[in-house]
Amino acid sequence: MKNSLVTFISNLDQFGKKAVRLGIVVVFLWIGGLKFFTYEADGITPFVANSPFMSFFYNHPDEYKGHINKEGELVAENHQWHIENNTYGFSAGLGTMLVTLAILVALYKVVPFASMIGSILIFIMTLGTLSFLVTTPESWVPHLTDQNWGFPYLSGRGRLVIKDIVILGGAIITASESAKIYLHRQRIKNNTH
Repeated sequence: MKNSLVTFISNLDQFGKKAVRLGIVVVFLWIGGLKFFTYEADGITPFVANSPFMSFFYNHPDEYKGHINKEGELVAENHQWHIENNTYGFSAGLGTMLVTLAILVALYKVVPFASMIGSILIFIMTLGTLSFLVTTPESWVPHLTDQNWGFPYLSGRGRLVIKDIVILGGAIITASESAKIYLHRQRIKNNTH
């Protein structure tokens, strides 16, 4: 009985790869779609404003702290500042890119080379997201009254970011699978000529 169970589990790797791909597609479609809504765009402002690689997308990145809306809150004055800051324009562009990458990863059997490129871009984007742990002060619990603050005490934003390590590994798996399909088709194509 025990060996049967272990044998069954040992053969789950292909199912696991499909689950990883589906997970990446769902996360990127969902999060990408949410980037078109103001609360999500407002929520990524500290990450973008503090990033040396992305802050140039904002018109006033140094002023974001005075204009943060909490999730579920819409302060008209802050909303207007975000419009002028290009918060929503950047977020919509990012959302478009995330949705496009999700579609590419999903279509790995149709366009394996493009899917491989999509996975590589997800890998690179995920490295960028993980850099927020270094560049964004809001990734760590602030020093208020508790003795547990700063490193290694991840804030809610930091806990959101650290999970991208899993996506990083998943993107390697999906890129590899897509590359294998592409190479297999190239060999078949070359052998028929």
